[in-house]
Amino acid sequence: MKFKDVLKSPVFPRGHRWSFEKRKGVYESEVTALVRKMLEDESIREDQRFAAERWRAEERLTKKP
Repeated sequence: MKFKDVLKSPVFPRGHRWSFEKRKGVYESEVTALVRKMLEDESIREDQRFAAERWRAEERLTKKP
């Protein structure tokens, strides 16, 4: 992977607060609700997708036969 292909992670202003609500009628922790809300942000979703693809590629390349 070349450094030019690496995405810049999203940066949010200092003190940024995420407004999230837990789902009604089912159990959901505050952490799960926060992550669900964060993934609604397109820049975070793209960053996490890129990281997951890179992680899968690295694991595949480092496995010993």
